[in-house]
Amino acid sequence: MSGPVRLLLCDDHAVVRAGLRALVASAEGIEVVGEAGSGEEALVMTARLRPDVVLMDLQLGDGMDGVAAIRELTAGQSPPRVLVLTMFDTDADITRAVEAGATGYLLKAERPEELFAAVHSAARGRTALSAPVADRLLARMRSPHPVLSAREREILGQLARGLGNREIARALFISEATVKTHLGRIYGKLGVETRAGAVAVAKERRLLG
Repeated sequence: MSGPVRLLLCDDHAVVRAGLRALVASAEGIEVVGEAGSGEEALVMTARLRPDVVLMDLQLGDGMDGVAAIRELTAGQSPPRVLVLTMFDTDADITRAVEAGATGYLLKAERPEELFAAVHSAARGRTALSAPVADRLLARMRSPHPVLSAREREILGQLARGLGNREIARALFISEATVKTHLGRIYGKLGVETRAGAVAVAKERRLLG
């Protein structure tokens, strides 16, 4: 591509955006053309500024989240490449972002030179992944279907209904301590750390009856 990569920053923290802008100023061949503080703002600015790459956080406070913004950004005519830059590397977050159309997925702990290389790769349409993210994806491809016990599936089903631990214990006639033990095993098998993450992965993998 001729000329520098045109980059739009999207993060709901102004300090983070300022830090990224200052960081990118030292990079060759990358120009920050704008900053967005929300998913909605990113859509408007992308239509106006036509960046090559949007550097997108997944957690954007109130309103449209990063995944929804990625889906909208990549659905239009001549869409930009979207590169996720986040602190979160759970299976559910990675899967949702990639399925929404993200070209790459980086963690905020990445070294600056890795970030710059990823922006250039994304601009050329190449996938860019942080090493821990690539490892998680490979591990998941090798064992795509976690084996849950009948009891774990029951508890997962109750989670999907929005029940708390005490309600699940009552519904299944077991103790809260047993529910917590099963939840820990479910989280481990699904590669998540939260109830919402467990439900999201379960839906993606069609683990809910």
